[in-house]
Amino acid sequence: MRRFIASFTAAVLFITGVLPLHIICGSCTDIPGISAKAAVLISADTGEIIFEKDCRKKLPMASTTKIMTVLLTIESGGLDEEFVVDSEAIKVEGSSMGLCEGDIVTKYALCVGMLLPSGNDAANAAAVRVAGSIPAFADMMNLKARELGLSHTYFVTPSGLEGEGHGSSAFDMAILAREALRNDVFRSICSQQSMAVEFGAPPYKRWLKNTNKLLSMCEGVYGVKTGFTDEAGRCLVSACERDGKRLICVTLNDRNDWDDHIALYDYGFSVTRSAKVELPPVELDIVGGTAEKLPLRYGGEEVSITVRDVMPELQYTVISPPFVYAPAAEGDEAASVRISWGGREIATVPVYAADNVPAAPPHSRKKTGKFRKFVSWLRKLVF
Repeated sequence: MRRFIASFTAAVLFITGVLPLHIICGSCTDIPGISAKAAVLISADTGEIIFEKDCRKKLPMASTTKIMTVLLTIESGGLDEEFVVDSEAIKVEGSSMGLCEGDIVTKYALCVGMLLPSGNDAANAAAVRVAGSIPAFADMMNLKARELGLSHTYFVTPSGLEGEGHGSSAFDMAILAREALRNDVFRSICSQQSMAVEFGAPPYKRWLKNTNKLLSMCEGVYGVKTGFTDEAGRCLVSACERDGKRLICVTLNDRNDWDDHIALYDYGFSVTRSAKVELPPVELDIVGGTAEKLPLRYGGEEVSITVRDVMPELQYTVISPPFVYAPAAEGDEAASVRISWGGREIATVPVYAADNVPAAPPHSRKKTGKFRKFVSWLRKLVF
């Protein structure tokens, strides 16, 4: 009787909004109730959806926009080259890293200024430096979005301040975060609670603090980006790893984002597992040697992925030259195998020669079909 009364009371509290669903579920794996207008939880390895709420609905996403801005800035190169910020670009409202007219800065410092204090001035300065103007940089952002398959995303500003049509979906932002976190520079910055960078006229050391409180609130969180505007509400993109399992969470327009991310991670890690990827056997054609096939072996660490239930059907692509020409020594890197799912790369694993294949004596080499193809291919390269 007491158990019934307790369950009934908890249900009433949930219905009235006093308790979220994940509290009344206890150790069960029922989906937590969250206050976000849209949300998604995905495997950081594959992009598989673990939980979603209107995850493909296009909404304003505020400063989480800067994930794309930082990624493009890093990919443009020259991160440590000093330059003077564009005086007009830094005249922008909202959050700031503290840039002033005439300041000397680097792209790397701007990336820190975008990811930690969420500087709109840093975003504009980076956009002008990379593309020459903010509209040109927005074009770069939208091109990258199309390349990543972000079908519900459109960028107008590099900072996330609203522009007509500027918006994304929770799922698109999760996939964008997944791509950005594959970049070591991006990941190293967004995981820091504070960082020292130098800028100014002349440059001097400043400490910048991260607005992402989840880094210290939730076990295993290592990023990614906060956002807020009156129109977008509170937006949060985060990533978390526990016991070899990796998840990414996005909430848009969420007044309770810190607690919702914590609840979603507790739920997500309880219903997922880390699965070892069984790599397929591979071999390559070899010409001019004592054998026609070069046996191969994999190198590096084992690959594991975070999955909800069953192992997804992964795709494997062998990346190698058209031919391997003898001699080949055991241990030589001969190729690599790209592992992907749903068109998204998971990992690329190096493949090495598993045996020695010496060159055949000149008089014993037969012009086999493979050899003739190799010679034809080689001539095309030379001539």
